[in-house]
Amino acid sequence: MIVTPVIEGRTIRTRRIGQALALFTAPWAFVIANATDAWSRRGGGSDETAKGALEISAAHPLVDKWGTLAAMVGCILLIPAVLGAMSLVRVSAARLGLVGGVLVIAGYVCYFGLCFQGFATIAMAEHGGATPDHIAVQNLTMNQGFFIGPALVFVIGNLVGTFLLGLALIRGRAVTRWAGLCIIAWPVLHILGGSWGEVAGAVLEAVGLAVVGARLLEAGEQTPLVDSDQVLVTTPTV
Repeated sequence: MIVTPVIEGRTIRTRRIGQALALFTAPWAFVIANATDAWSRRGGGSDETAKGALEISAAHPLVDKWGTLAAMVGCILLIPAVLGAMSLVRVSAARLGLVGGVLVIAGYVCYFGLCFQGFATIAMAEHGGATPDHIAVQNLTMNQGFFIGPALVFVIGNLVGTFLLGLALIRGRAVTRWAGLCIIAWPVLHILGGSWGEVAGAVLEAVGLAVVGARLLEAGEQTPLVDSDQVLVTTPTV
């Protein structure tokens, strides 16, 4: 069999460029979200309890709203971004990239839902604040399986998935080692760095994913482009 190489067509090129743009932009939405969260908590407090979440939202409702919106935009853009990163390791580190990528996407799909629920917290904070009734409602929301399940998926995807995806990019030599380490720095600093450590980790991840986006664009430039889509052609030998 004689195999004719695939020539990148218009649809493939558009998808690749879109994924690269998502890699450039999605992580910066999380930089904004983490920065607003750190700024809101600069005087202390934690959103890990119902009372703490309501108090923080009551003190900074506008900042909380925009930070939540930025996180939701990041969740949407991260899906094509991760798919683009996975395409770079589909041969050299396919299994590791697949597991890491699926975990990241599943985690941030769940995080989108958790963020959207956060607008209800902000609404209660703006209309009464941390009252006993509002704390009871918030506790009921946070302590039921329908909330805990997606939250656990997000934690696994955010920490384990990101680490595995960064490792796959390093092992597959899709990007330089330092860029992969920048991506891996996010889960490490998220756990160990505190509020502003999360901001630093988000910035490092954004830099690493930008390198992935540039590599994705370079990978397409190595293939001749045509105006219409073409598929892999196999020609039997006689």
